[in-house]
Parts: sequence; C-alpha cells; structure tokens
Amino acid sequence: MPQTIVEKIAQAHMAEGPNRPLRAGDFLSIRPFHVMTHDNTSAVMSKFKGIGAKKVRDAGQLVFALDHDIQNQDEANLKKYRSIEAFAKEHGVDFYPAGSGIGHQIMVERGYVVPGSFVVASDSHSNMYGALGAVGTPIVRTDAAAVWATGEFWWQIPRTIQVVLEGKLPDGVTGKDVIIALCGLYNHDEALNAAVEFSGPGVASLPMDARFSISNMSTEWGPLVGWFPVDAVTLEYLRGVHQRLQAMGIERFTEADIARWAANPPLPDSDAAYAARIVLDLNQVTPHVSGPDTVQVMQSVAEIEKKKVAIQKAYLLSCVNSRAADLEAAARVLRGKKVAPSVKFYLGAASAWVQQEAEKRGAWQALLEAGAIPLPPSCGPCIGLGTGLLEKGEVGISATNRNFKGRMGSRDAQCYLASPEVVAASAVAGYITGPSRFADRTPVREYQEFASGGYAAERVEILPGFPERVRGRLVFMPQDNVNTDAIYGKDYTYRDDMTPEMMARVVMENYDPQFAERTRAGDVIVGGFNFGTGSSREQAVTCLKAKGIPLVIAASFSQTYLRNAYNNGFLCIEVPALVKRLREQFASEIAAKEKTIIPGEEVDIAFTSGTLTWHGESFVFPPLGTVPQSLVIAGGAENVVARKLGLIGQLRN
Repeated sequence: MPQTIVEKIAQAHMAEGPNRPLRAGDFLSIRPFHVMTHDNTSAVMSKFKGIGAKKVRDAGQLVFALDHDIQNQDEANLKKYRSIEAFAKEHGVDFYPAGSGIGHQIMVERGYVVPGSFVVASDSHSNMYGALGAVGTPIVRTDAAAVWATGEFWWQIPRTIQVVLEGKLPDGVTGKDVIIALCGLYNHDEALNAAVEFSGPGVASLPMDARFSISNMSTEWGPLVGWFPVDAVTLEYLRGVHQRLQAMGIERFTEADIARWAANPPLPDSDAAYAARIVLDLNQVTPHVSGPDTVQVMQSVAEIEKKKVAIQKAYLLSCVNSRAADLEAAARVLRGKKVAPSVKFYLGAASAWVQQEAEKRGAWQALLEAGAIPLPPSCGPCIGLGTGLLEKGEVGISATNRNFKGRMGSRDAQCYLASPEVVAASAVAGYITGPSRFADRTPVREYQEFASGGYAAERVEILPGFPERVRGRLVFMPQDNVNTDAIYGKDYTYRDDMTPEMMARVVMENYDPQFAERTRAGDVIVGGFNFGTGSSREQAVTCLKAKGIPLVIAASFSQTYLRNAYNNGFLCIEVPALVKRLREQFASEIAAKEKTIIPGEEVDIAFTSGTLTWHGESFVFPPLGTVPQSLVIAGGAENVVARKLGLIGQLRN
C-alpha cells in the first residue's frame, strides 16, 4: 500500500502496532530516535519516579537542555537545575546546562536529528526537526516519562497534507513570511492536527534557516509535523554539523551516512494518498506580519506601515528566528543606524554556538552598536520569562513564533510577529515597517481536499470500566482557539510548588479572570474550535482536573491537548453541532463579548449510545478509540507504564 513519508518513518520506528503498512488514523507504539526535555525535565523526573521506575531504559535516547527560565537566579530554580543535572549524570544522559542554547537548536546543531529519524520533545515546537527530513513532533511530559522508562510512547498517525511550493522568494522575503502567509491564508483549521509534507520546485530555493523557521512555526498553523525533503541544502548543513562535532571528538553520524542519505533520501511513495493539497507560489509572497495577538490574522507590511503602528519593544530571539543568518539579516538593516529612543530592542541568539558565529561575522557587534539589549541564549521573553516583557498598554513586534495575548507580558499589551528584517527596521523607525518597499499583495489561496487521504474509520466498542455517562452544569466558552496560555498561564507553568488547590484557583485566568470563581466542581466545559492550541504544558489539563471538571466538549481540539488529556485519564469529546447550536442560542451574549456563559442547565453525555442531550435536544458524537478509552480506564498513561514494568503496586489514580 502506498505511504506518505510520515507513515513510512513511523513504520520504521514502530515498536508495536498493526501487522501491515501503516496508514493515517492507526495507533501504534513508537520507539523514537531521541527525546528532548528542557526545564520541564524536573516534572518528567517526578512522573518517572512516580511510575516506580528506577533506571532509564536507553540513556542514548534522552537529551536534557535547560533553556526556558535561565534568567531566574532564585534558589528554588537553581536547585531544580542542579537536580536535573544530577539525574543526567546518574543515568548517563546528554546534558546541556543553562546558557548552551534553546533545546530545539541544540538538537539540530549537535547532530541529534538526521533524515528519516523520528525525534520528539516535550515541547510544541518539535515540528522544527522536520526541516532536516525527520519526523519531529511534540509529546507531553507523561509521554517523555514513558520513553524514559520503556523507550516507547503511543502515537496516532495524522492525516497528511501536501504543500507544493512553486517559484522562488523575491529578495528581502524570508521563510518567516512564508509561514506567516500559510497561517493567515489557511486559518480555518485546514491543517489542524495534520502532518504537512512540503514539496515542489520551490523547496530547492529555500536556505536551511528558512526551512527551520517554516517547520518550527508550522506548530502555530496547526500541524503536528512540518516535513521537508532531503536535498543538497540539507546535506550541506549536515556536513557542517558533522565537521564541527568531529573537531570536538564527537561523531553522531558519519560521512558514509551523509552519502547514504544523498543516494537514498527518505521519500513518500509517488502515489501516496493525501488528505489535501495546498499550492503556494513563493514569487507572490511579500513581507507580512501576524497579529496582533493571533497568527490567524496577517497584514502585509506595505499595508500596516501606512498605519504607523507605534511600538515600544522589539524582539529578535527564540528558536524560530535567531540563528546566524537571521542575526546577519537584522544587522544588515541596522548597520549605521540606531534603535529609536522610544523602543527597547531585545536580542538573544538561539544558542551559544550561534552567538559565537554571529560575533565572528561581526553581526552581533553591529546589533549591539545599534542599541540592542543582549539576553542569554534562551527562550526568555518568548515564553514570558525574564527581562524585557511587554508592559500594560505597550505594543511589541517580535521575530518569535507565538503572540497569544499575555504570553510575552501583560494581557493588556499587543504583539505582532514578523521576520528579523522587519523587526529591525521597526526598531529603528519606532513603528511597524520594513527595510524595503513591496507591493501590497497576498498570495492566492489554492486548497483541494481529497477523500482518500483521511483517517481510516475505527470500529469501536465501549470497553468495560469506561464511564457510561457524565452529567454536569454546562459552561460555555464561545471563543475559538482557547490556548494553553489562556487555560494555565505562564506565571505558573514552571513552578514546582503549585498544589492542586492552587492550580484550581488560577484556571482560565488569562481567558476570564472570573472563571475560577464562577465555576464549580462537576461543571462540563464546552469550547469552540481548536481548543487547547499552543504549548504542550500538561497543566492545561491537570488544572481542570484540579477544579473538578470531569470533561471538556469542543468543536475540535489540538491533538497535543488531547494527548495530555488522555495521558491524564481526562475525557474530551468533539461535538461541533452542539457548539453551533449554543452559538445560535447565545448570540446576544457572544455579541456582548461574554467570555463565559453559564445558562444553568445540565448536559448529559451517554457514552454507550454516543449521544449528548442538552435543553431537550440530542446530538450524536463518535466514540473514543480503544487507546484513549484504555488510558481513561487506567487513570492515565503513568499507570499503563507502571503495569508494563510490572509495578502494579505502584499504580495511582
């Protein structure tokens, strides 16, 4: 049976699954090539120990890279970092201390990602690894603990969308502009929870850094994988990685491996079945910005610069756009100029190696001379940590990948996303603008769905022990794209002292500050489309459990959110017809911008019949698959792993 590249690479890394060629919708157990964790390693350690595991199954799979909260020098954080380092030494795990760089950059520049490999991280921007011809996809903390203990985790193969790139980017247009265009053009969940396979004659014209940016920020677009084919550009990058590591006495792959990838690159079958095809003419892409506060809204720079949107802060940092080529591009814009007095311009390299390279080329000094404020190579402001956050009423422009309200500082600030060149030009001007003039045009939308490439329907029965029904007061959250920052804010994500009671008090704080006070245990949440989009933080599920919420209904979910839910034994179901009905019923409240609507009536979910009843009306929903059911019955993936290890007495609910 013909296969997409994701199906092929998953087949090559399958530990347990169907005894046939894999296809979209199949559940299987994957043995990944590598798994990276960052500051959340401490949380994974707790889960690993909670399972009852004593020894890492394969230390060679694991990579630890501290990168999120490295500016935080309080004793609690330093103690956490020391405990992670001690665990790494005890188990023989590769460890990169604070200051080494952002974990995703470490993974690609240190040779942990190679063509045809399956590489994961407990972070949502793992899609970036697809730029090197690998399947890179996010997992969650419980998955990471499972890999540590057993070498494996469960996965469902996503449908694949083919994105055909034609033409060539005009001078001054970047990979960041490509992914901003894709996010803005296809902003109705066309690519949600899919794998995206880039192809076409335009790929060859894209430099490696552009591919990294596109794959990385494909996360915000909605896909779980952003894969590029292996070509001369890929091989040249890998040779550079090999030579640098070899000079340090490290060999993660050989010249023979590079020759093998050149001769036999991983490719999909020519007659593989795709769920959809998108065609993008690179010639038509111009500099664009995303936002404010969402990647689903885009404006051309030619359009927005007419409005002279004043900015107070600018950012050139993060795993999407602070590699050497990005820093050089910004330096070319800034040489001989100064950052506007009204603007603070924050600068951080993707890694210590990148900063050294930028210093060697003179780009780093040029940026500092223009007035950039240097930060250590880390996530920092991109995740809302450390120096330089947006204050109330401020507007920022950033070369990062995510601009959810409140993510980079105050909820009463606004953030736009753009390429390094546009960020640099805006920092000088004091308002959003670009370094060059372009026509005000947007690429043509070209999208076609196919019947043959979707999920194969699974015949499902309700397993013994799975809940027959759930009843609760309906709590309607009408907004689409309620993200993980909204559900559980950045201020609490990397705190290890949050008790369930504390988590319950801050649930939905960034969505509706009154939510925790107005809701109660037993309530059933109903959300819109793409509920739980954003990061892989597990607390976006566990805070709802802590609040006593038994179930979330939505029109659709982020797949990463569903992973977290099932791994924690938490119920989620998709009932788009109910959401449509509620929007009709509460149109006036929605028009009045009410964020949380509590009509007072109960919703009754009967899993045995697959029906939901509200207000005397019935709605049908498909049954959960056997794997999610099994996880819910077991009380979560930790208990499943404990059983697998024979640690039945250690099980927890």
